[in-house]
Amino acid sequence: MVISIILAVAGLLVGGVCGYFGVNAAMRAKVTRKLKEAEDQGEVVKRNKLLEAKEKFLNMKAEFEKEVAERNSKIQQSENRAQQIENRAQQKEQQVNQKQKELDRKNSELDAIRENLEKQLTLVDAKQTELDKLNVEATEKLASIAGLSVEEAKNQLVESIKDEAKTEAMAYVNEMMEDAKLTANKEAKRIIVQTIQRVATETAIENSVTVFNIESDEVKGRIIGREGRNIRALEAATGVEIIVDDTPEAIVLSGFDPVRREIARLALHQLVVDGRIHPARIEEVVAKTRKQVEEEIVEIGKRTTIDLGIHGLHPELIRLVGKMKYRSSYGQNLLQHARETANLCAIMAAELGLNPQKAKRAGLLHDIGKVPDDQPELPHAILGMNLAEKYKEKPDVCNAIGAHHDEVEMTSLLAPIVQVCDAISGARPGARREIVEAYIKRLNDLENLALSYPGVVKTYAIQAGRELRVIVGADKVDDKTVETLSYDIAKKIQDEMTYPGQVKITVIRETRSVSYAK
Repeated sequence: MVISIILAVAGLLVGGVCGYFGVNAAMRAKVTRKLKEAEDQGEVVKRNKLLEAKEKFLNMKAEFEKEVAERNSKIQQSENRAQQIENRAQQKEQQVNQKQKELDRKNSELDAIRENLEKQLTLVDAKQTELDKLNVEATEKLASIAGLSVEEAKNQLVESIKDEAKTEAMAYVNEMMEDAKLTANKEAKRIIVQTIQRVATETAIENSVTVFNIESDEVKGRIIGREGRNIRALEAATGVEIIVDDTPEAIVLSGFDPVRREIARLALHQLVVDGRIHPARIEEVVAKTRKQVEEEIVEIGKRTTIDLGIHGLHPELIRLVGKMKYRSSYGQNLLQHARETANLCAIMAAELGLNPQKAKRAGLLHDIGKVPDDQPELPHAILGMNLAEKYKEKPDVCNAIGAHHDEVEMTSLLAPIVQVCDAISGARPGARREIVEAYIKRLNDLENLALSYPGVVKTYAIQAGRELRVIVGADKVDDKTVETLSYDIAKKIQDEMTYPGQVKITVIRETRSVSYAK
């Protein structure tokens, strides 16, 4: 019995031990399997993370390279602008040096003139001393003859000499003024024309700005584009600066070349109407518009020559004539001015028995130097003459073009005709615009200036301010004073006022006697 119990207990122990080891082995196998699955899953996660890290690195690398490229582009643009500024500075320095040389030359001429004047003043002083001596002798002789005292004779002589000197002085002044007009007119014209060419016409606002009207600010935003891409593309394609500010329903196109401004205006209009505004479309429309404008310029030139009856003109000259439509001088359209000058030249040449066709040809081409594609440092008259010679125009026509501002010597009778007709076209009332307020103020200033003189009754500014009529009282001003008064008014206007051309001062003195027969 005991043995059986012991055997049973031993069996149980052996079964328990075997069961324990069996369960333990199963648990170990399960744990091993779980560890392997965890390792495999970890490897997958590791590979995914590595792939994500590589992708993120590549994206960051691409963004960095893009940013570096943009910065390099901006740096290159800055270097280009700096180079342009340096080139402009060098050009300005050269111009300043040239002007300094010219100034030194003029200073030396002035020194020579000053020395000459000092010598003449010395001679005048000597002559004055001799004259005083002769006056004393004459006074003593007169006193001895007339029985007058020296003081009385001196007073009489001084009064007589004063009146005589005043009359002779006015006659001398008038003579010198006429002589100065004859000798100085050409030089004055040349200086004035050079000044206008180099300064005034290049800086006028009306010749450098075009206003483009839009319907709403929404269109303005589309023209600007995202981050300004569209407007930069427009500026790069047209060469015109586009100014977008707070001005409602308007965009300003700024540039000195009117053809470029016209291309920009037409292209902008087409883009706004079309509605598709992006850089590629902008370049396409600008190229198409530029071609259309060039064709229109040639067509205008051909139509102008046909209207005027001018034949055999070189195609390049025809193109330049058409380009005149987009140029202006003091608000006067250059093509209209050239047509007027051509017709006037033909009429004047016919009256003088000259060839009207040649005169008309010279009149049409006289300002051709204002519209070349390049802008060399030459007056427009010389440049126009060179262009005419280049395209095989007649020598007398070329000379008329070059001499219409006295840049070269006149060698043909066509030259003075072109010069006169050019002045007539520009002087026509209303041909050249002037600000109304400034015009009215100038006329009032003219009249008020003349009214400030004693004896002046009424003043009238006529001929668009080119003539001033001054009426004086016959009882207040005598005939001798009239000449002095006109001279004084002219000098004061010249010193104190700014005006185009010249102002003619006419002083009128009259006596009226009115009676009535009853």
